Amino acid sequence: MLRLSALYRYPLKSGKGQLLQGIGLDKLGLDGDRRWMLVDEGTGRFLTQRAVTQMSQLSALWNEAGGLTLSAPGFATLDVPLPPVDEEQRRGVIIWRDTLRVPDAGDEAAAWVSEFIGKPTRLVHVPVELARTTAAGYGKDDDKVAFADGFPLLLIGQASLQDVSDRVGRPLEMLRFRPNLVIEGSEAFAEDGWKRIRIGDVEFRLVKPCSRCIMTTVDPQTGERDPDREPFATLQQYRSTPDGAMFGQNLVNDSNGWLEVGMPVEVLE
Repeated sequence: MLRLSALYRYPLKSGKGQLLQGIGLDKLGLDGDRRWMLVDEGTGRFLTQRAVTQMSQLSALWNEAGGLTLSAPGFATLDVPLPPVDEEQRRGVIIWRDTLRVPDAGDEAAAWVSEFIGKPTRLVHVPVELARTTAAGYGKDDDKVAFADGFPLLLIGQASLQDVSDRVGRPLEMLRFRPNLVIEGSEAFAEDGWKRIRIGDVEFRLVKPCSRCIMTTVDPQTGERDPDREPFATLQQYRSTPDGAMFGQNLVNDSNGWLEVGMPVEVLE
């Protein structure tokens, strides 16, 4: 029997993940997931652990009002309210090939994140009405995504992680791969063949395999890179395709709803 064995949310893109027991879904995936992002103040370009590994130590807890509570070792906690959507509050930002104008969280938040990052940095938020469209050629024309790389949700099978761990030769943390949904009860990489699944009352479309990068080499506990480039090096050896080393499946939810750890998972197609 397949079941949902873990749920993760990442309120701040590339910040620490939150392990959850239950959560709602909206048009952009899990409520509050990657709705916030750090950008370079000068260029507006997004920041991630790929270049700023200390972001793995930055905790950003989402609250029910949509704001954030920022904390990090050696830093005072800061509560950041949800910024208004007014045009004068917006800042131009760049995430991959997308350019958009989204609300800026203000100077107090900017001072805090700038000190943490070590250079002038801004904190921005994306409301549902300003969200990006998912990558062309995958899914439907009206599929939307917040600040996740390309799609609202990422699914990984527990057995798939075990397979990679066995090949690397040590247990690997699921958080290295930053999934939203973890499924147990399937064979390793069974999710590669799924097209549609149902969890509770919500149906999901699996639209594209996830191409992995050097970010998987960052230890989520310490923020340090693996000197042997693991597990990325192993993924390149046996999960390589012309589009990259694949691990996990990007998916889109077709409705709002509620998810809870332990729910059965039904493969529809």
